Amino acid sequence: MNGVIDFRGSLGSISSKKTVMAVAISLLFVASLLGSSCGCHFPAIYNLGDSNSDTGSVSATFGRVPRPCGESFFGKPAGRYSDGRLIIDFIANELKLPFLSAYLDAIDSNFRHGANFAASGSTIQPADDKLFDTGFNPLSLDIQLLQFQQLKECTNELYDQAKNPDITDRLPRPEEFSKSLYVLDCGQNDLHYGIITSTEDQFKAFIPNIINQFAAAVEKLFQQGARVFWIHNTGPIGCLPTVIINFPPKPGNVDQAGCIKSYNELAQEFNKQLKDTVTQLKAKLPGAKLIYVDIYSAKFSLISEANKYGFVDPFVNCCGDHHVECGKTAVVNGTEIFGASCGDPSKHISWDGIHYTEAANYWVVNRILDGSLSDPPLPITKACL
Repeated sequence: MNGVIDFRGSLGSISSKKTVMAVAISLLFVASLLGSSCGCHFPAIYNLGDSNSDTGSVSATFGRVPRPCGESFFGKPAGRYSDGRLIIDFIANELKLPFLSAYLDAIDSNFRHGANFAASGSTIQPADDKLFDTGFNPLSLDIQLLQFQQLKECTNELYDQAKNPDITDRLPRPEEFSKSLYVLDCGQNDLHYGIITSTEDQFKAFIPNIINQFAAAVEKLFQQGARVFWIHNTGPIGCLPTVIINFPPKPGNVDQAGCIKSYNELAQEFNKQLKDTVTQLKAKLPGAKLIYVDIYSAKFSLISEANKYGFVDPFVNCCGDHHVECGKTAVVNGTEIFGASCGDPSKHISWDGIHYTEAANYWVVNRILDGSLSDPPLPITKACL
């Protein structure tokens, strides 16, 4: 009958059921493949960290970031210590979310899709008198956690009380806190503080204490409902131009890229202990997904092969120099000079001797978003539960 299934007999009925079942299984398989290729959706991002991801906390609290910061993308200072966008901005772009408002910025902030608690100069270890006197920020990781908790509590209260959608439209949705992405990018300032206040052996012995405080912060976020963590390790601090200038390496203490070898080894030890701790937290926090991201390798690759990737000398910053800081003025040989930017920031890796240019941030983020430098190796678009 030209291949038409006979539904009248028992053999025809069995054949029909088998065919329908096979089609159904095939459709489910195709659907699963399509679903996995589409990735997942994070409704919001909550970021904690230091100047590598600060989008305006310090600028709003201690004075506006000066020009020429922001010139390449925003056309004006935008709270970022760079000529343009940071890695966290590109992460938001990848997840199709707006740039994160700094929690401490009272001007036109919108927390509907998350908030940024990162503060330039902040540390993982709580800021005490010694840290503050050395120039580090009091808005350490423990304070940023309190700010997140306050945002969450106030959001829940306002949703219960507010009748005006103009208020709730600018707030997170309470049910989305557990579905959001939590990014942590901190540790560089702890390394910097250790370098300037102690011997390398003394600081190495103190690293476990810092890592334990980081682990405690992750656990507190988990208790507050966070479930997906995107955790950056720290970059090669021995490659920062300002570190090389202020702490010139001794003979034999320079690695193949021209960086201070012993300082990078401290960063690597910090990262090793951080990775081990993240592995332990995976077993300790049921239902959580923790992704460790090797920022160090991406940044070191860029610095060690700068010319290959179209960048100039990685130890020459674009804005300011060893005489005058970026965006500030200084008198040099009787003449007042301004720490201006270079002609083409897109050719430089370092913006101001500490922070990266938008072009360098873009290069780095393109090496981490696909998951190739992550453990587990998940692209950020498939990191949700």
